[in-house]
Amino acid sequence: MSAFLIRRLLRFVAVCIGVSLVTFSILHASGDPVALIMPEAPEADRAKLRDALGLADPLPTQFVRFVTNAARGDFGQSFFHREPAFRLVVERMPTTLGLTCVAVAMALAVALPVGMYTAVRRNTVGDHAATAIVFLGQSMPVFWIGIMLMLLFAVQWRLLPVSGWDSWSSMVLPAVTLGAFTTPLFMRIVRSSMLEVINLDYVRTARAKGLSEWLVICRHALRNAALPIVTVTGLQFGLLLGGAVLTETVFGIPGIGGLAYRAIRMRDLPMVMGTVLFAALFIVVANLLVDVLYRWLDPRIPGEA
Repeated sequence: MSAFLIRRLLRFVAVCIGVSLVTFSILHASGDPVALIMPEAPEADRAKLRDALGLADPLPTQFVRFVTNAARGDFGQSFFHREPAFRLVVERMPTTLGLTCVAVAMALAVALPVGMYTAVRRNTVGDHAATAIVFLGQSMPVFWIGIMLMLLFAVQWRLLPVSGWDSWSSMVLPAVTLGAFTTPLFMRIVRSSMLEVINLDYVRTARAKGLSEWLVICRHALRNAALPIVTVTGLQFGLLLGGAVLTETVFGIPGIGGLAYRAIRMRDLPMVMGTVLFAALFIVVANLLVDVLYRWLDPRIPGEA
């Protein structure tokens, strides 16, 4: 286990450096942030500001300086907020993580029972209806779902708040919007995984013992079908963090998604780098938790794999 953790730590460092390099290169290729900060200032004043922000140094020097400071938890000063980027990201991260976790929980709460039902009742009307919902759900973009839910439940029926993140009622529409993005995929994975195991020998043996069908499915079949579900859940967690950018923008949620969106528009380099690195951190942690769940679900999987 120690060797496993060391390898994961080294992999995390390599991922962070790679993500930082790609993000850093794209941001500097997209334009000069000083032109947005001082759009009508003389070039001499712009040059002074570049020197003050460290943007006049060669790009390799800027990148090494950022990586060195980031290792100490210093992402630099936000160009537009005039505050440390690290503090701003830390303040907004709990909101984004809460939104993502609630969305994943809602997606699994729908996908698990529906996927199990369609596997047990294969080729029935319910199975075909669920398949149609899967295709429909995967074809709808997140921002469109959010706007439609907002128009119906907030504007037309006035049941839920339009925006915000200050009460349980205000969390419903954003979480449903983000969860709808991945629920169809979870349903499909649960169904296909269950179809692979429900007719195996150990499941037939459990049925022969006189156990009820749903007890056999939930206790014996589901655990052995859970490995693909856990894998997809871990991967989708990272994608949902990216999808939170659109969701938070639509609903005006004060998370890192909206922060990153505004920082990208304004080319706020420290803020963008900080949000990207934090997102990479939580994706790596999610993948580590997936590996731990693998060992719990199937002890035959080596701990150092």
